[in-house]
Amino acid sequence: MIPLVRLDGSDVVVNADLIATVEKTPDTMLTLTTGHHILVKQTVEDVVAHVIEYRRKLLCGPTVPSGEG
Repeated sequence: MIPLVRLDGSDVVVNADLIATVEKTPDTMLTLTTGHHILVKQTVEDVVAHVIEYRRKLLCGPTVPSGEG
């Protein structure tokens, strides 16, 4: 799940596994595999970075900040 902000300023959390496409139209539009569309304030690059970080956390597990644990 990735946190994003809709164009109206409301927060939304999106299941990254349901994102089919991310387009600049000129706003950033997510098309989900369900056929729904979501317009968000983040750039295409920001959404992609959120998805990459989400998948990294799934594959590698949570990270421990240096100096702890």
